[in-house]
Amino acid sequence: MMGAPKALGDSTGMNWKTRMTQAGCVAQPEGFWGPLRTIPKLGHGGEADLSGVVEWRFKLREKVVAGMAEYPLIENTKFEADDEYIPVPVVEPGPPAWMDGSLRIGIHTSISGSYLNALESAKKLGANALQIFSASPRMWQTANVRIPASDVAAFRARREELGLGPLVIHANYLINLAASQPMLRTRSIQAFHEELVRGRELGADFVVVHPGSRGESSTEQAIATIIESVKQAARRVPQEKMRILIENTAGMGTAVGSRLEEVAAIVRGLREIKAAVCLDTAHLFAAGYDIKSEIGLERAIETIDRVIGLENVPVFHVNDSKIPLGGRVDRHEHIGHGKIGAEAFERILRTARLGSAAPLGLAGRAFLLETPIDDPGDDRKNVAKLWELAGVEGPGAEKGFSMMTSAMKRQKKELEKQGKKFASSRHLPAVKSKKKN
Repeated sequence: MMGAPKALGDSTGMNWKTRMTQAGCVAQPEGFWGPLRTIPKLGHGGEADLSGVVEWRFKLREKVVAGMAEYPLIENTKFEADDEYIPVPVVEPGPPAWMDGSLRIGIHTSISGSYLNALESAKKLGANALQIFSASPRMWQTANVRIPASDVAAFRARREELGLGPLVIHANYLINLAASQPMLRTRSIQAFHEELVRGRELGADFVVVHPGSRGESSTEQAIATIIESVKQAARRVPQEKMRILIENTAGMGTAVGSRLEEVAAIVRGLREIKAAVCLDTAHLFAAGYDIKSEIGLERAIETIDRVIGLENVPVFHVNDSKIPLGGRVDRHEHIGHGKIGAEAFERILRTARLGSAAPLGLAGRAFLLETPIDDPGDDRKNVAKLWELAGVEGPGAEKGFSMMTSAMKRQKKELEKQGKKFASSRHLPAVKSKKKN
């Protein structure tokens, strides 16, 4: 260790140790290096004599300053502009490209074979948005279904390349957030929690879920149960910009959500997690909302805006209906081939308040098809029909492409013979891999 400084003498020639002793202080040992500390001697009567300490400290300070003359302080120090530190504010990320006010038309695409296949299908069908399932929609998962990190990275990168958005995930059909039976409710909460986790992994913008069936519970009790179930499922899942959407229902059986007031009550109860609404045109029509006629559509829009708020409806499921007005059954039909009709969909797509362009529309609002695929090419035709009715030129489709192949059509017929449901692109049979010889 270095010794104490030797240049701290004063004009009398006394060194620092001598001066401190006369001042009534005992210095630190010579080997000590650091801030100088002094301990005053005790005077008569045991009281400390501090006068010398004050004097010594003053003189010591004076000598230290005087001894630093070879390092003069520079007044009015000037710095170069480049040397000055200027804090850079954190730039908040802007809205995604798909929220540019352009029309967003999409379709539910199959993840059979790979999540990437869903993106490629949407692009080839002429869509610029899409909806998918994150896992099998008609079975309970026996274990937590996680997506490999490499698949997630590839999916996110390819989606950005293709410019597709929004990405919507439709939750498992078995989920019943209104269930009064403890076992079913617990499984539903866990399954929906897994949907949210996978949605976050894939970078989904929305996760759509049906409210569920109330069974013997009252509507009020069921709504309270749904709210609590969603809150539990969303716990510990950082949603960032991903939002939960409650979908309206057709009113079959004891399903909750056929009345817009019921959907609004659920969303109000989920205000803290910023839940919103997805409206299905076929469900609205089957539940008794006349969106077919011009005056009926105007009334429906006013009701939606008054009860829910159009700003809280970022996604529409666009489906024609096989069921007449107020039939309370959920059966989708090709656009223009059902009870709602092409003319009504043209009005819907061209109504500024329902669109995505400012100032009346909602940026990024999407119209997503869940229409049947009875024959190869039905999916592509329905996407093209929406662009045509909207009066907008879409991105274009790959000629001859369809999610349903001739082999799949044969599989479909076999499934229907067995009484198994096969209604749309959401229920495409899995592609069987060919065995290698």
